[in-house]
Amino acid sequence: MYRSRQHKIIAGVCGGIADRYGMSPTVVRLLFLLSCILPGPQFVAYIIMWVLFPKAPAPTSAGHDYSYGRR
Repeated sequence: MYRSRQHKIIAGVCGGIADRYGMSPTVVRLLFLLSCILPGPQFVAYIIMWVLFPKAPAPTSAGHDYSYGRR
């Protein structure tokens, strides 16, 4: 899993999750924000994913993109 280069607002974590599972980045962001209403370590989990997930490789001149499910 990678952090998204195209669908990022803060660090690309939600965009990367959306790319991986073929979802809209907006939906993933809204789900994350809604989950913040519930008690739990959502922000800590986001920061951990920010640190652990590498940024998606830059597209090569051959036109490959490294997003999942979006072409």
